[in-house]
Amino acid sequence: MKKALLYGLLASMFFALTFILNRSMNLGGGYWLWGASLRYLFMLPMLWLILKKQKAVQAIFQEILTHPVSWLVWSTVGFGLFYAPLSMASCYGESWFVAATWQITIVAGVLLTPLFGGKIPVKNLLFSGVILVGIFLLQLPHLENMNAGGSLKALALILIAGISYPLGNRKMMALCPAGFSTTQRVFGMTLCSMPFWILCAVYAAVTHGLPSSGQIVQSLSVAVFSGVVATLLFFEATNLVRHNPKQLAVIEATQAGEVLFTLLGGILFLHDSLPTPTGLLGIAVVVAGMILNSLSS
Repeated sequence: MKKALLYGLLASMFFALTFILNRSMNLGGGYWLWGASLRYLFMLPMLWLILKKQKAVQAIFQEILTHPVSWLVWSTVGFGLFYAPLSMASCYGESWFVAATWQITIVAGVLLTPLFGGKIPVKNLLFSGVILVGIFLLQLPHLENMNAGGSLKALALILIAGISYPLGNRKMMALCPAGFSTTQRVFGMTLCSMPFWILCAVYAAVTHGLPSSGQIVQSLSVAVFSGVVATLLFFEATNLVRHNPKQLAVIEATQAGEVLFTLLGGILFLHDSLPTPTGLLGIAVVVAGMILNSLSS
């Protein structure tokens, strides 16, 4: 459990780069759909090189051919319907706002437990409720400042992403054989989500032209640090506790660490506006919910 917790926290630090760089691309005029699709287009060859050295690529293709529809559907849900809405949400607020609201995925992860034969861990659900209170407090200043339209759009997009990510991840954990490594699973999901990302890239090219060199570099950074490093760390963390719903909920709760890393990074590097006192209280409540969730196990 300690090892899984460490991996989860490290993953949250690298995941924070996603929110910071997505916001940076939007501020620089980059189209959000390019940022989303380029991440996975860059990830695919990176993961392939890693697995080629391990001589583990052939087993992935054999497994995909065994259950092609499930691989295509749940990979698209877990990666496509997760990252495209999350990237679009970065158009509607500061990086820390999106990162904090994203913690709704922790609640979604807990509520999805019965779909996989487990019981909802009551304590984790209660502490996830604390996180929801924090998200509400975070939304409140935007509603009071007449930014309700953008705030509600961001919330709706993040809700889709927050459900899709744990759903796709858990479905694929259940589908993959016991001997499958985390890297193999992530590569397989990336490969099977390619039809979705290629369509997104074609649409982006037709409607907004090709991405700038700056957006390509930033998307490559997201692919390396968030797409490969953070994803592998987080998926390995969830894999270590896959048979314990309570501990799995705790590992998913480590994503709340993204809020603090994103808040600091956004203010230091993007000059994001500081949260209002109510927003700061909301962030504090979100982080408190994460800590309580961890202590409960």
